[in-house]
Amino acid sequence: MPSAPSTHRVRSACGEPPHGNAPRRIGIIAGSGPEAGIDLWGKVLHWNRRILGEAFRGDIDSPAVVVFSEPILGLSMDMRQNDAVVWDCLKRTIDAIVPHVDVFTVACNTLHYYAPRIRKRCGPAEFIDVADVVRSHLAHLETDSAALLGAIPVASLDEWSPYYSLREEVNFERPAQLASLHELIHEIKLLGGDSSEIRGRFSDIVSGLESETVFLACTELPLVTATVPGKSLVDVNDLLAKQLVDKALNWAGTVDDQSDRMES
Repeated sequence: MPSAPSTHRVRSACGEPPHGNAPRRIGIIAGSGPEAGIDLWGKVLHWNRRILGEAFRGDIDSPAVVVFSEPILGLSMDMRQNDAVVWDCLKRTIDAIVPHVDVFTVACNTLHYYAPRIRKRCGPAEFIDVADVVRSHLAHLETDSAALLGAIPVASLDEWSPYYSLREEVNFERPAQLASLHELIHEIKLLGGDSSEIRGRFSDIVSGLESETVFLACTELPLVTATVPGKSLVDVNDLLAKQLVDKALNWAGTVDDQSDRMES
């Protein structure tokens, strides 16, 4: 379940701005992979500018963002085998970032398996969870069915999946060949998403789904520069970014709840 709104506030190293309350400080934990953290940060900047609209004045209205990137978190692609070492790294990273942020997330769907443990560890800082933002987006669409693309620990929807808690609420369609999708994700990590061969394989997987709405529940998949006719591709990283900005700006009284109704 979503965490209760927090009144936690971390003071900026540079003090408060002359125009009044600063937005809450945003944290991003990256490393699985590092490009996913960069991608999420870019989307945070996009949503900050979009939600502020004409009130955006440039650099001084950009969000304060803290990013910790830990390569060991990349072992999460084989979560069952690497559970102990991955959680040890993640909990140390949480402990390191929490004193510097007010609201944060992890730029990796697979690592949100640890969401209950993260919330117990993060103190007054607020953690944004992939399952919560997907639930909210489905409610906005007024549907309880969609396709879910992700690495095997995510798309299997078993007890290792961060979407396990949604299994009674949502009818998730998954690709028939999860192993092929998992392999594609590994290759995107190595080669990027801009090759014609990777775009073709991605498009073939998406085209084989019956659902119109397709959640890209792996931070590598939105790096593929492809559109698929007849499919609405929903980037979970983008949903996380919007929620981070909403939480940051609403604390400062900068925006009202109309931002919740903006379409991605």
